[in-house]
Amino acid sequence: MSAPSMEERKACWGARDEYWKCLDENMEDASRCQKLRCSFESRCPQQWVKYFDKRRDFLKYKEQLQAGEFPGTTEKS
Repeated sequence: MSAPSMEERKACWGARDEYWKCLDENMEDASRCQKLRCSFESRCPQQWVKYFDKRRDFLKYKEQLQAGEFPGTTEKS
């Protein structure tokens, strides 16, 4: 498999950004973003989709951790 062209990468990133925006606006309700998810999956290599899904999970976890939204977390003094 060859590397995606610049246009293909831009299309992939754009589809990812639209899907993530939809998730943000719909409080992570993926059922409301199915069309955008399909577009994201069709425009990006499968390995990229897996990576971006894990990346989003990590970023959301990090946001919650920094906001102190998990039990047992304390702010650094």
